[in-house]
Amino acid sequence: MPEKTVDAVVEGGKASAAPPLGPALGPLGVNIQQVIDAINEKTRDLAGMKVPVKVTVDTATRKFRLSVGTPPASALILKEAGLKKGAATAGKDRVGDLTEEQVKKIARAKFGSDEKVYVNQIRGTCRSMGITVGEGKVTEEEKKLAEQHKHEAEEAAKEEEKPAEGGEGAEEGAAEEGEAKGGEEKEPEKKKE
Repeated sequence: MPEKTVDAVVEGGKASAAPPLGPALGPLGVNIQQVIDAINEKTRDLAGMKVPVKVTVDTATRKFRLSVGTPPASALILKEAGLKKGAATAGKDRVGDLTEEQVKKIARAKFGSDEKVYVNQIRGTCRSMGITVGEGKVTEEEKKLAEQHKHEAEEAAKEEEKPAEGGEGAEEGAAEEGEAKGGEEKEPEKKKE
């Protein structure tokens, strides 16, 4: 009984026959629409999140098994906190807050348990995203400060993208200048001994 496995990451409740699933499943002879419907049924509660799925197809009988993974902890945290993104500068900014019960809920969804070790792992992920646990609602001042830091981080990223004088941009200009003069290259000068 030869089996083939197709791994993909799909948006919860919105899988389609478009790539990556359709082209991967087509050659295996399985009914693609049945697989898509099964994936959408199992991932409906995870709408808006990227979900890993594994489809195992028995190529002889054309039957399939489906296993759905859990989204990354960060995606579960953002959904629970009602946020689109974490802090641009974690450690400096606080963009959201969760209750202890919400953290336990995320741990159960991700790991199937709300034991202390799993809860602490979720707390650590929250901390790295600028989301606190049990400290109360984020104030307007904190929101403004987080927005300011985000803007500063974007400006710094733009500055890093610009080529430095005499850096890569200068080399490209020199190469174009050589091409404009007939494409002749000079031989490198030999060192005098």
